[in-house]
Amino acid sequence: MDSATSDESIIAFDKWLETPPGAYVRAWEQACLDKMVANIFGFNAVQIGMPQIDALAANRMPHQWLADIRLHPRQSGTGRAVAVTLDSEELPFATNSMDLVVLPHVLEFSAEPHQVLREVERVLIPEGQVIVCGFNPVSLWGLRQVRGRLTGSHYLPKAGEFISMPRIKDWLKLLNMGVSQTQLGCYAPACRTERWLARYNFMDRAGPNYWPYFGAVYMVQAIKRVKGMRLIGPAWKQKTAKAGVPVPAANKHKESIDG
Repeated sequence: MDSATSDESIIAFDKWLETPPGAYVRAWEQACLDKMVANIFGFNAVQIGMPQIDALAANRMPHQWLADIRLHPRQSGTGRAVAVTLDSEELPFATNSMDLVVLPHVLEFSAEPHQVLREVERVLIPEGQVIVCGFNPVSLWGLRQVRGRLTGSHYLPKAGEFISMPRIKDWLKLLNMGVSQTQLGCYAPACRTERWLARYNFMDRAGPNYWPYFGAVYMVQAIKRVKGMRLIGPAWKQKTAKAGVPVPAANKHKESIDG
């Protein structure tokens, strides 16, 4: 996916986010992110892409940035200014500089999603955290999207490469990032109107209990793990061990005869 194609894909996604199902997704993701980021502490946090939501609204870090991945910055629907435009495959941040990185639907529209995650791992401090948002291909929406590829009537933006949650977890594991929390939501069928989405509100209440893995949208939170060094005991312990070596029984017998 070249830069022009990627830009067109993101524009299509922006338009989709203004539709009733797009508003439905934004509402769920905002509520979920508010809970996830509230207790993540540190100094530096960045949200990359999707300025239509404020992924860091409930976070209390003193330094927060909204980064965009388009050449021409979009208007933020949350009133925040876009601080920097960037290439998500080459992040302009120092190594070990970020405490939190949020990627709302960035991997799906990237030509090299693995490289994006490698860059995130690079810029995160040890024990820093990343949150990935994505569409679940194993859902009613995913099935509708597969049918759309055959009929030409797409429900979601057609250029997105939707990645399953188990696959994301495997990629994170390869980068030594341990998954700490996952969430799935938006269980309503692939309806296009607000009225029909509202009719299926009961599915959002029942989904986590009865079909938890089939939500249309997921979030994965992971922590950057750094392999620790093997601790070696202090030298005085070795000396103590030598001092306490028992005298062989044969030597004791010889000492008693000599005496």
